[in-house]
Amino acid sequence: MEDVRSTMPTSTIPGWQVFLSDRGRFWASRREPFSAQAAYAGAERTVDADTFEELRAETARQEETATAGVVTS
Repeated sequence: MEDVRSTMPTSTIPGWQVFLSDRGRFWASRREPFSAQAAYAGAERTVDADTFEELRAETARQEETATAGVVTS
């Protein structure tokens, strides 16, 4: 059986805690919760993906969703 930990990237995603499951799936959890407005807009604090690059894209999408969902006055 392959040791999936050897595929763990050394790069990070700023503001997110990245980890690799024992099944080889990449996960990230945002260090700070999104605002209530951002969460209501659909921003998810924890996401997963098959690859690190897909995970990076997904966390970026969550940040964009959060920003779009925040109304400024």
